Amino acid sequence: MKILVTGAGGFLGKSIVERLLAHGENDVRCMLRDTTKAKGLETIAAKYPAAKLEFVSVNLRNPSEISKALAGCSMVIHAAAALKGSPAEMFLDSVVASRNLLEAVANELRAIRIVLVSSFGTMGVADLPRGAMVDERTPMEQHPELRDVYSHTKLRQEQLFWEYRAKYGFELIVLRPGVIYGPGGGHFSNRVGLSLFGRFLHLGGNNLLPLTYVDNCAEAIVVAALAGTDGEIYNVIDDDLVTSKQYLAAYKKQVKKVKSVPVPYVALMWGSRMVERYSARSKGQLPAIFTPYKTRAMWGGNQFSNARLKSIGWRPLLSTREGMDRAFAAFRAEPEKTK
Repeated sequence: MKILVTGAGGFLGKSIVERLLAHGENDVRCMLRDTTKAKGLETIAAKYPAAKLEFVSVNLRNPSEISKALAGCSMVIHAAAALKGSPAEMFLDSVVASRNLLEAVANELRAIRIVLVSSFGTMGVADLPRGAMVDERTPMEQHPELRDVYSHTKLRQEQLFWEYRAKYGFELIVLRPGVIYGPGGGHFSNRVGLSLFGRFLHLGGNNLLPLTYVDNCAEAIVVAALAGTDGEIYNVIDDDLVTSKQYLAAYKKQVKKVKSVPVPYVALMWGSRMVERYSARSKGQLPAIFTPYKTRAMWGGNQFSNARLKSIGWRPLLSTREGMDRAFAAFRAEPEKTK
């Protein structure tokens, strides 16, 4: 079976390719925008003598380039997405690019299975009570305009895939990872806190972090791709989750000291209301960076379930403690950023 992986050269994409090879799927086509990233994938493939990696340089913004990448593929794992940039750029690289891919799939007129890497941000958690369980039954976000741009783009992306599946009948499996972390990734999720004015505002308190180590996440995607049920959603979070406070304490101990200021949830909600009111009063001169809705969605505190993912045979390759140890060791080895 020939499998196309979009975003194959990215932080998660490289791990997806490696886990496919580890599961014996040796005919993998890697879609890359930047062909210099092929070298890292070739290094991975060298560990698997039977591997047959193929590289295609495709920009999903350009519909005319996509059909050549799809040719002969029975499965597409769509991991390409915009993580940062202006709102217009993020919608272009996540939503418009996905529409272009889906149009190309529709034109193929043959059986194909699509695996979408979506996000926790597509779920509407702001109105859940504190401590509520978040699982695959949690409704999708109803007010994306009140969330961050990334969550908005991922929601619209996932909606597109369900719409096209209903119209064209291809198989679709959706993975919704929590916070993906590991060597090469970011040091802190916003769920832990934000750096402002030379201090790290610790906003997550004792909330559980929905962490998934990058290799565990890739393993989940591959297991679901090969053994998952058409039309299913699988939330991706690891076992033995730590709290935001525990993650920050471990980071300070194993990586470097961070000047942090804890902000209790009650104070954060009060501040969010003040920012929202002043933003409205100033007619947007002060952007509403914090609002009560965003605060409830990001720092409201939830429980998380990976039971559905485990029901199809997924098990994390590393425990959360092992994953944090590996990530922190890599962070320590990174060169200091110059100001």
